[in-house]
Amino acid sequence: MFNTSQLNTEKLGRFLLRGLRIGASTITFVELFRNHWTSGISAGVAWIVFLQVERRIQKDSPEIDS
Repeated sequence: MFNTSQLNTEKLGRFLLRGLRIGASTITFVELFRNHWTSGISAGVAWIVFLQVERRIQKDSPEIDS
């Protein structure tokens, strides 16, 4: 089973991953509105990657209260 330090580390990792996802989505929209297509699309790809990683982590890990 998990001990408390592992649970805290996992919660912190999820929090940081959520922050990266929100940041990437914000950068995507800002760059696309400014017509900077290359950086907007790159940030969009990063957003999708972070989203997929977050979903995979949620699927593979046991339920933890957020």
